[in-house]
Amino acid sequence: MKEPVGTTGLIFNEPLLWEKGAKGRTGFSMPLRDVDRYPVADSVKGDGPDFPDLSELDVVRHFTRLSQWNFGVDSGMYPLGSCTMKYNPKTNERQAALPGLAGGHPLLPETLCQGALKLMANLERFLAEITGLPAVTLQPAAGSHGELTGMMVIDAFMKSNGQRRTKVLIPDTAHGTNPASAALCGLKAIPLKSNEKGILSTENVAELMDEDTAGIMVTNPNTLGLFEENIQQVAEIVHAKGGLVYGDGANMNAVMGIVDIQKLGVDVLHLNLHKTFSTPHGGGGPGSGPICVTETLAPFLPVPRVIEKNGRFLLSEDFPQSVGKIHAFYGNFGVLVKAYSYILSLGADLKKVSQYAVLNANYIKESLKDIYHLAYDRPCMHECVFNDKHQEAHKVTTLDIAKRLMEYGFHPPTVYFPLVVHGAIMIEPTETESKEMIDAFIDTMRTIAEEAKADPERFHEAPRITKVRRMDETRAARNPCLTGCGR
Repeated sequence: MKEPVGTTGLIFNEPLLWEKGAKGRTGFSMPLRDVDRYPVADSVKGDGPDFPDLSELDVVRHFTRLSQWNFGVDSGMYPLGSCTMKYNPKTNERQAALPGLAGGHPLLPETLCQGALKLMANLERFLAEITGLPAVTLQPAAGSHGELTGMMVIDAFMKSNGQRRTKVLIPDTAHGTNPASAALCGLKAIPLKSNEKGILSTENVAELMDEDTAGIMVTNPNTLGLFEENIQQVAEIVHAKGGLVYGDGANMNAVMGIVDIQKLGVDVLHLNLHKTFSTPHGGGGPGSGPICVTETLAPFLPVPRVIEKNGRFLLSEDFPQSVGKIHAFYGNFGVLVKAYSYILSLGADLKKVSQYAVLNANYIKESLKDIYHLAYDRPCMHECVFNDKHQEAHKVTTLDIAKRLMEYGFHPPTVYFPLVVHGAIMIEPTETESKEMIDAFIDTMRTIAEEAKADPERFHEAPRITKVRRMDETRAARNPCLTGCGR
């Protein structure tokens, strides 16, 4: 193979902040006091917070060294299947940092935030046009929050019609948060098996769908990276029984600008702005998971909603059938600005995003399927799923492959998910990686497969050149450290 991306180098150790510094050091100068000094009793003050005494240099070096331990999209390829870890253009960050947007307070009167409200109204309109679903709320703070909100809307709709349904169908190729979101709405998740092609079978749906079932939660494309070809027939079966179709749109990056979601029969769809629309992903947030719904479900969207009245924008709570508030103020506004910037930057080229994402995934699939087992050998969408079947004979597992990949400078793909593929290796290159980088990844994966035959023992020790060696994951799961690890 060509020169590997990963290499060894100088990485500093770094203690906890409380183990650094010395009494009396400070990296901060207090501003001049503009009020009179007032004594505070010791009984009120107590001992004060347990802050370490650090100089500015202590602090800067601490966080710079910690940053050297991190791996992210700005460092290298992050082929994490089912998570769309693509590069985030820095122009989006610049727009979100504009003082008028970043400095706006959520309690400002509407007369002083017309620009922000107009931005939100336009973003709703863009997302409605992209999905084909006419009504949108930007409030949900993550994909899972969007799922919950969408299921709350479905539940409210059912109750408005005098119905109280107790079940929902969840395919085995759905995202793992789907059953949890349904359960929080009091619905029992009914497992639905995919067929031999890795997609939904209309026969299976028809067998399980009844008048006590609120509907189905479909991830499309699903977690195998396959498009649900029978989705329109599935929707017809569900609608015929009075149910609704929830679409998990976390994988919208594969079909953006190509598929009209409403024409597929979907009633509610959540989007991950922090995936498809290129705002920073991971690290615990912030995220954004708007939902788009049909006109019928629009009255049930959460409040407040952005409306235009007499040429001005305002937040209105005058929607008596709404599910109510689901978030303090109005969502993660900075994420909305970044997504808005992304959409304006690309315009009609949003369609090319999906085309390149699908092309890249199929290129990887075709380049590796002779050396890694492919559970479903058919055209994929944005991601492809291999497993370790061909490496099992050499006692090399999916986990071993992922750990070895780290030594070559690549973040591992998703492993052991979806559960329908034993030993799954789930790869999503996204559209932002160049052919040169994808070729380097393919060469590395092929090299690793050859190493598994020639020297399988080395895999059980990988990674050996990283800051932290392989962990005892079984012990960590059984004996988690939740109290500061010895502090």
